Amino acid sequence: MPSYDFCFAWSWPYDVDFACLLQTACEARQISLLQVTPSNLEGVLQALADGQLSFQAFFDRASDMDDKFNPMAEWAYRQDLLYINRFWLAHRAWDKVTMHHLFTRNGLDAPYTVILPSYQESPELPVVDLSLLGESYAIKPAHGGGGQGVVLGALSWEEILQVRQQHPLDQYLVQSKVIPVLLNNRPAWFRVIYCLGKIYPCWWDPTTHIYTPLTEAEQESFKLSILIEITLRIANLSRLEIFSTEIAYTSSNRFLVVDYINDPIDLRPHTQAPEGVPDHIVGAIAGNLADYVATQCSKGTTHA
Repeated sequence: MPSYDFCFAWSWPYDVDFACLLQTACEARQISLLQVTPSNLEGVLQALADGQLSFQAFFDRASDMDDKFNPMAEWAYRQDLLYINRFWLAHRAWDKVTMHHLFTRNGLDAPYTVILPSYQESPELPVVDLSLLGESYAIKPAHGGGGQGVVLGALSWEEILQVRQQHPLDQYLVQSKVIPVLLNNRPAWFRVIYCLGKIYPCWWDPTTHIYTPLTEAEQESFKLSILIEITLRIANLSRLEIFSTEIAYTSSNRFLVVDYINDPIDLRPHTQAPEGVPDHIVGAIAGNLADYVATQCSKGTTHA
């Protein structure tokens, strides 16, 4: 029966560069890697059902986009194996309302937020006092990534009522507009990537979506080590092995978690896409994953 150390499921065509980096990292550590894509998914599912295939660790970057991978995620859920970003924890992290409550109840700072029930649950709503939100605000469905369904610069209650009908099954968050301060003529808006205890803070331009690594000298000069502390707290609360988060520093001396958790994160290298992650960080993430699997497998450690 074929047995692999590590199984990586992916379906997004732009993950090909990361998949190659992960393959190289695994080979360097003498880890066998099974890549599952739409082209071989059916055969892999059949082999799993027949007991003709096994692996010790699993990283799923497919089932969030392609329901055909759900049986594989469910199979992995039932096994005693190393599961990176276990899907029940990932599903919880995808819910912005759940994350808002989890974060704020545990002392993390976030924009002022009004949470509205789904349109299906409450088609009619009494008028809500929006005065604390400021002159304009963001309207976000509880689910969806990449800005899907998000409306920025909303100005009225009527606009909120219209927008919430676009995703009638979802709750909505209405959040105050976040304006970062400028640090060395750069917006103090950051995207921080976490991977298995390693943290990669970057400046992140919310307009262009361009990453720029935050240097240690900048962390010290601008007193930004708190970004590391916040990200570690998010890791402990979410219990995910890999994710990114967005944090903005405002004129009121607050570090606001603006976008709670991004999962799965976009791992296109910057050399392949202008808004991609710096190449050295993508490479480091591939190495971290391979190291983790190699270490855990050598210990015979598994996680349900």
